Amino acid sequence: MKLRNNNIGIIGIGNMGSAILRCLSQSDFAKFKDKSIWIYDKDFSKCKQLQKETDVNITSSAAELTEKCGIVILAVKPLHVAEVLSEIVDLLTRDHLILSVAAGISIAQLKNMMKNKCYVIRAMPNTPALIGEGMTAICYDSSIPNEYITMACEILRSCGKVEIISEEQIHGATAISGSSPAYVYMILEALADGGVMFGLSREISYKMAAQALLGAAKMLLQTKKHPGVLKDMVCSPGGTTIEAVASLEKNGLRGTIIEAVRACAEKSITMEKGSNKDN
Repeated sequence: MKLRNNNIGIIGIGNMGSAILRCLSQSDFAKFKDKSIWIYDKDFSKCKQLQKETDVNITSSAAELTEKCGIVILAVKPLHVAEVLSEIVDLLTRDHLILSVAAGISIAQLKNMMKNKCYVIRAMPNTPALIGEGMTAICYDSSIPNEYITMACEILRSCGKVEIISEEQIHGATAISGSSPAYVYMILEALADGGVMFGLSREISYKMAAQALLGAAKMLLQTKKHPGVLKDMVCSPGGTTIEAVASLEKNGLRGTIIEAVRACAEKSITMEKGSNKDN
């Protein structure tokens, strides 16, 4: 089964919608002759600004965008999803693909709002997509054609890495990927505060802490070694690092982070259940 066309439309150009747009506009994927990108947002000034930056096409309504595009990326806030889908549902066909990045709304809920008229892929990106270093988890049901899955993955890979998971795993993915940049920024800020306490400038502290986190993450991904092994490589017997590690263990770092993941995942579950009651 083929899409009606390969045009990509983005409804909602807040942080995530605009991140996807910028990444797509700079990628090879969107430069083929059979693809064009269209956007719609109620704030028309946002559309005009992004058009200056990316040479994207603007539509006057979500309905117009849906008529022009085979792939529709739903990037509005969760509370606006039902409203937007009600505006386009009569235009949807089986040759459309809806790619939703709205948190807390299941595939079943989306299909119900769309009267099961087209295929749906659910995605959970994160904010590093703004610089092309995102991590996006996607899920879908068994009815969707493989070529639609491939297309969605190609779109999202313009923003970083993509991992296919089951929908039951989306809440865990939300907690350890979708929301975790916020936890990392808190850790980075705390490291920098420690640097300032010992005489480093704020600017240098942020730079050193950020590079240390970036380097550690890249080392894990490239070596594929267990994080415990990499940690042990830094810890010399009787040295400074093992003192810091012992302090972190004493003060419950692991448990605190695991508890944060649990709280985030449970909130995601609660949001989805609440959305289900409303639809």
